[in-house]
Amino acid sequence: MPEADVRLDRVTKRFGSFTAVDELSLEVPEGEFFSLLGPSGCGKTTTLRMIGGFEEVTSGTISLGDEDVTDLPPFKRATNTVFQNYALFPHLTVFENIAFGLRRRKTPIGEIRRQVASMLKLVELPGYEERRPNQVSGGQQQRVALARALINNPRVLLLDEPLGALDLKLRKQMQVELKRIQSEIGITFIFVTHDQEEAMTMSDRIAVMRAGRIEQLGAPEELYERPRSEFVAGFLGVSNLLDGDVAERDGELVQIRLANGVIIRAPAAATNGATKVRVGIRPEKLRVVHQGAEAASDTAETNGLDGTVFDASYVGVSTQYLVKTADGHTLTVYAQNLTSGASEALSEGQRVRLTWNPQHTFVIDDEGRVESAAPLEEESTT
Repeated sequence: MPEADVRLDRVTKRFGSFTAVDELSLEVPEGEFFSLLGPSGCGKTTTLRMIGGFEEVTSGTISLGDEDVTDLPPFKRATNTVFQNYALFPHLTVFENIAFGLRRRKTPIGEIRRQVASMLKLVELPGYEERRPNQVSGGQQQRVALARALINNPRVLLLDEPLGALDLKLRKQMQVELKRIQSEIGITFIFVTHDQEEAMTMSDRIAVMRAGRIEQLGAPEELYERPRSEFVAGFLGVSNLLDGDVAERDGELVQIRLANGVIIRAPAAATNGATKVRVGIRPEKLRVVHQGAEAASDTAETNGLDGTVFDASYVGVSTQYLVKTADGHTLTVYAQNLTSGASEALSEGQRVRLTWNPQHTFVIDDEGRVESAAPLEEESTT
């Protein structure tokens, strides 16, 4: 693994009696696109602000490379920050906004022109030099803010929900652009967001945060396919969770007896020695067919559950079915719409068979259960 650009060692931040970040340790390698993901109030923005020097650390240390920067002010750290509101100077042109940091360092004018031109090309805004922020779109303002941050050649770029003010279509476009820019320049990006799709689209690794701690850290695919807690499973998309007891090992798989007595199988390694577990299946991994068709589609190699459709919603690329099993569980299924029209759609009240590959089953032991709680309040500092 490359050298760590950012290292947090048991970092804690308290606001009075409230602990926003609780003994958080983390390493971000050089050149990684790393995201801090979680709900409002989980501590992700406070963590970013401590890395940038905008919040003082209550305890613990922060290093950039080999340098301990815990007590350094923001302007003495090799970081730059892009904020959600862009923080552009409204009275300055695009050129002057981008050149601001270079002018403060008394860079020669010829070098300023060269570097600004290079940044405008990188963010695909050549020809916009003389416009003011109110003369360009929100997405273009975001690019200007990005260019202004990058022109100072920071070791680490910190991004605090920079796409939050954009509409959905533009936000998706900017996700692709941010990843392209990060790949081209190769510096470390630390990105804060509450949007799981945003994090998964761009990130090399994601730290899912909850109550000031990291709940799980890993690559997007790992977090989605093998969540280790109910919180992570629910935050990264929709999960169907069922209670069960580990029955016996079956080669590389393990048999799990559900509460209704049905036996399903899951990867043995996923149980990690637990006996009481929750098994999870993502909605798109389930195949739903009319029970009359089960003989042609169901085999001994698949898991299966019977149920009744009680809601069907057409959502464009797929149809969402809500299926109630005999023991009262409600499972969500996404069936891709491969044909036009509703000729293949299942109707409400129809008896169906749900099947899925045992390898697509993830397992959470009792320690990974999360009891329902009141939603966290929005914290301006977290």
